[in-house]
Amino acid sequence: MSLDSAEASPSSSRDWFFPSPSFIHSTSNSPQSPNYPRKFSTIPRHSRSSHTDWKPPKTSTFRSVSSSGSAAYGDPKYGRVRRRIELRRREKMAKQEKEDPVLEQKRDVSKAVSGVKTAIGEMGIRDFGQRVKIRWQMASYIAILITAFGSLVHKNFSLHNQVIDLQDQISTMNIRLQACNTSDTFDTISILQEGNHANSEGMGPRLVSVSISFGGMLIFAMMLGLVSDAISEKLDSLRKGRSEVVEQNHTLILGWSDKLGSLLNQLVIANESLGGGIVVVMAERDKEEMELDIAKMEFDFRGTSVICRSGSPLILADLKKVSVSKARAIVVLADDGNADQSDARALRTVLSLTGVKEGLRGHIVVELSDLDNEVLVKLVGGELVETVVAHDVIGRLMIQCARQPGLAQIWEDILGFENCEFYIKRWPQLDGMQFEDVLISFPDAIPCGVKVASRGGKIILNPEDSYVLQGGDEVLVIAEDDDTYAPGALPMVNGASFMHIARPARKPQKILLCGWRRDVDDMIVVLDAFLAPGSELWMFNEVVESERERKLIDGGLDLSRLVNITLVHREGNAVIRRHLESLPLESFDSILILADESVEDSAIQADSRSLATLLLIRDIQAKRLPYREAMVTRGQRGSFSRGSWIGEMQQASDRSVIISEILDPRTKNLLSMSKISDYVLSNELVSMALAMVAEDRQINDVLEELFAEEGNELHIRLAELYLHEGEEMSFYEIILRARQKREIVIGYRLENAERAVINPPNKNKRRRWSVKDVFVVITEKE
Repeated sequence: MSLDSAEASPSSSRDWFFPSPSFIHSTSNSPQSPNYPRKFSTIPRHSRSSHTDWKPPKTSTFRSVSSSGSAAYGDPKYGRVRRRIELRRREKMAKQEKEDPVLEQKRDVSKAVSGVKTAIGEMGIRDFGQRVKIRWQMASYIAILITAFGSLVHKNFSLHNQVIDLQDQISTMNIRLQACNTSDTFDTISILQEGNHANSEGMGPRLVSVSISFGGMLIFAMMLGLVSDAISEKLDSLRKGRSEVVEQNHTLILGWSDKLGSLLNQLVIANESLGGGIVVVMAERDKEEMELDIAKMEFDFRGTSVICRSGSPLILADLKKVSVSKARAIVVLADDGNADQSDARALRTVLSLTGVKEGLRGHIVVELSDLDNEVLVKLVGGELVETVVAHDVIGRLMIQCARQPGLAQIWEDILGFENCEFYIKRWPQLDGMQFEDVLISFPDAIPCGVKVASRGGKIILNPEDSYVLQGGDEVLVIAEDDDTYAPGALPMVNGASFMHIARPARKPQKILLCGWRRDVDDMIVVLDAFLAPGSELWMFNEVVESERERKLIDGGLDLSRLVNITLVHREGNAVIRRHLESLPLESFDSILILADESVEDSAIQADSRSLATLLLIRDIQAKRLPYREAMVTRGQRGSFSRGSWIGEMQQASDRSVIISEILDPRTKNLLSMSKISDYVLSNELVSMALAMVAEDRQINDVLEELFAEEGNELHIRLAELYLHEGEEMSFYEIILRARQKREIVIGYRLENAERAVINPPNKNKRRRWSVKDVFVVITEKE
């Protein structure tokens, strides 16, 4: 179709024309050509900004234009330009057809499209269905392109995952190779890595791998639970004291009582010179409770370790748990409560100890409550057993202190490890020396006896001066500690001039016994041995007189064999004032207040009863003193003497001696402050005796002799028996002068001093003495 025909064609209703593709292509290649008409536009002005929304114009022919634009298009001045552009376009298209066959195909397509469009324009078909069909075709093409693109992307990701898997396999193989080359201990790790099912594929393998994983976690949880339970059980056993003690050469305490605190304190002091020791306590109590009670005792352990274990001494397995066969000493404490049941349990404990297969390295110290049971325990234990009968020891101490006021403090110093105590040791350099010379051979100790090897190790207290030490003999001394003394050269001591020493004759005494104990029959026998003929023993308690005699006979007392004393029975309550006022309290030389059998299970209650009895007796005595005597005594007392009730009781204490049996150590401060009674701290003294025998079993023989009715005893002598007023002498000279009556002076107490000095230092130093001073001696019983 020519341009002329286009100019002559009728104009359409719209001012659009549809150029051919070739024309668009040629003009688009050089939009800035100088021949390109600036005012000619193929796209309407209002749609230039949106090329994507362009649609084919509805024109009837290729050259149809609007009536408004036909005049410009058919202008003669543009005809030359149009021909020139058409010529250049054809030449260019011919050239491109020769160079690129593809352009030929594109031109054919363009021609076909232009033909179709021309046909559509000529036909003027406006059917909406044709446009829908074209759009569906375009959508189909787009879907095909999207599908192809998605396939490519999927393939790309699949290849990427395969590359990652290969890299993981390479890393795993490298790790295995390194594990094989480093150490054989990593073989197990390699095997575990080979058994990993995390990379399994497929539903079946994945289910198997998940099952194996859950099974492994379950087994691991079970193993972790078992290990955790085992650790918890072990910690619980350690906390509750069920573990085994691996110590040896330790002191083992079986049982628990109110004497344990004092016993531990004495053992701690005894082990201080060794840098501390090991004490194991086993009782039928919880370990934490025992440790808490021991912590409340508030004393310095001084390097000693206290180990608590929960168990029964009647079970061999529990005894093995505390290394009983390796202990150097075993202490069996008596239970608080009934004496017969306590001794029966102690007897069974000794039976258990003797049944240990490994044997015992140390000795057994058994605390008993009744003297009658001592024979049974020694029969079962044999040579391994040493017994300490608490009630018997306290009863004898009370009797000795009643006869000699102030002796309780001496016994506290000797039995306890805080001051001076008994030690036995062999000194070969003393062989062939007479005992008289041995007495002054120790600057820091006082010899008291000899352990004779030729007599089977028998200990002889206060031997004769002419006794010569033989090979194997050991010397018994009183010293501060086992490493603080040694024999030295004989000092130069002036010969003590002879002085006639006459022992005072024994006088009949009147003694009141308040309270009732199960071993009161034994105390009566001891009193009959110590007192002079014509003495009286008044018994004041709540037991009916007929029942009282029956109990005494059942205890083994033969009333017809009493030689020196006469029993006087009175019935009443010792804490009721009107009952006490019926007694001639001001006429007694000594009054013994016992922890009554009815309340002795409770230390606080027993002490309260004893303290109430003491105060009532002292108050009654003070009110019965003559006024003149009270005034004289009042001027000689201390700060409590000016009309105070304690001062009046102190006046009465000068007339008679009251000995109170005290169980609780806290009551000690009350009595020591008031100074109205010379007291015996029973539990503490028994603990001291147990500790001393536990440290050295030979000391038990010494204590038994000092407590017995026969043999030697501790005694307090007035200084006027050994020297004259103002005489200047050394302590060695006093020792030699006392040997004239075969007595051993072990200490002294000055006139104005409150406590005695046992084993004084500087024994060779001379000093001036007073006849009002007193000396502590070991002498034969009178």
